[in-house]
Amino acid sequence: MAGTGGQGVLLIGQLLTQAASEAGLQVSYFPIYSPEVRGGSTTCTVVVSDGVVGSPISGRPASMLLMDQFSVNANVARLRDGGLAVVNATLVREIPRENLRLLWISATDRAVAIGNDRIANMVMLGAYVGATGVVSMAAVEHALKTVLPERHHKYLPLNTQALRAGAELAST
Repeated sequence: MAGTGGQGVLLIGQLLTQAASEAGLQVSYFPIYSPEVRGGSTTCTVVVSDGVVGSPISGRPASMLLMDQFSVNANVARLRDGGLAVVNATLVREIPRENLRLLWISATDRAVAIGNDRIANMVMLGAYVGATGVVSMAAVEHALKTVLPERHHKYLPLNTQALRAGAELAST
């Protein structure tokens, strides 16, 4: 997963990690971020397996969730041939390579339509889960209650709506 600081990449990585762990899968979470609070490069690698996870990083991932054009340019070359790229179509104009399965999701536009552009990350995660089936949507929704600090639980309905909207976009 890759984006710019402030887009919630680390949060959705934590959510996927928690959901996979609660589903009984083996998982690792490896965040990398620049020192800027907002605007710097942010990535996290989440490895999910039904067997032992041999490494927390992946040189040639099977899939990527890419939030903006900078993230595409910096990361898409590592995606294995035939891999899935879930791309925020609102902020990405081009994919500088071929031989990929692309899922274009207007995540930021959908988030604005729902009521808050800051939930674009949830729309993207919902699309990723919907497209891959790596975990169930119910598992992600349950993990949301665990990962979000209690002071933010008032946003659970909005985040759940965004997750479901993303899954719906992935299925159309």
